[in-house]
Amino acid sequence: MALFRSKVIWHLHRSLHHLDLPSISRSFQSCMCAAYEVVPYNSCSGSGYSLMKYSVHGFGYRGMATCSYGISLIIGKPGRDEAMVTSLKVIESGINLSGTRSMSTMKVPTGARQVALKVTMLSPGFVYEPYAPREPIPFWRRWFTPSGWRRTKEDLILEMKSAYAISRLRKVTGYSKKIFYEHAVKLYKEINTLMADRDTSSLRKLVTEKMYSTLKNEIKRRESMWSSVHWELIEPIVSIRTLRARMIALDKNDLDKSFVQLTIEFTSKQRFEAYDSKGGVISGDKTKEVLVRDIWVFERSLFHPGAEWRLCSRITL
Repeated sequence: MALFRSKVIWHLHRSLHHLDLPSISRSFQSCMCAAYEVVPYNSCSGSGYSLMKYSVHGFGYRGMATCSYGISLIIGKPGRDEAMVTSLKVIESGINLSGTRSMSTMKVPTGARQVALKVTMLSPGFVYEPYAPREPIPFWRRWFTPSGWRRTKEDLILEMKSAYAISRLRKVTGYSKKIFYEHAVKLYKEINTLMADRDTSSLRKLVTEKMYSTLKNEIKRRESMWSSVHWELIEPIVSIRTLRARMIALDKNDLDKSFVQLTIEFTSKQRFEAYDSKGGVISGDKTKEVLVRDIWVFERSLFHPGAEWRLCSRITL
């Protein structure tokens, strides 16, 4: 039995060197060791070559085909061998006393080309540590009780996170609070105006993908109740302030690959009026000014060229 095994293995090794392979298949031959055999086959989908690897296990031989070979050498090369590379057979062969073996086929389209995919994140899609007002605590409790000390520590950590995010933003983009506030008020007015006008195509450029879906659904709900809307911002606004700043790093080893989120509170006077299909007023009064407080979260990438601030969320308290 041992002599029989030796003869079989010797014939398998020798058969590899006597195969006259076409140009594409020679690249297979060059990447295989003596333990592999290239087996030609024909099928209804075309002809090709299979890889078989043999090793001794007990009283039989187990074969396993591998796909570690560089497929780029055979895919996407037009010519006389193109018809041959229509499918790649991956064989798991078990040669034993019964002589049975199993086979599976993976189809590769003729003339396929390698495509390099580059995935870029345009937005994290969530608000990191959304702002929520902290409950005030008495002075004596803050400074003279263990619970107050813990609360003071937590508040200090929150403030340090905001300070760090602002410092990174200033270092990378040259952030200026005055210029940003002017831009934020402009975005606030423009986004509200576009929503009143139901201009979803222009709105898409000013908000993140997730926020765009939310605002589009809100506009559809408005359309079911109101035929048209009048909205007006009374300028200058009453006040604007930053409630929180956070940085979301994609790579801890490269902090420049990050997003910054600023939570901004707008306090402003506005006029609003909604109409039905006949032009009748069904809600609001544009002759009256209403004091409105909104909390919006703006987001900007620190690593995309030409990145702009976009609305990524609105917070309701």
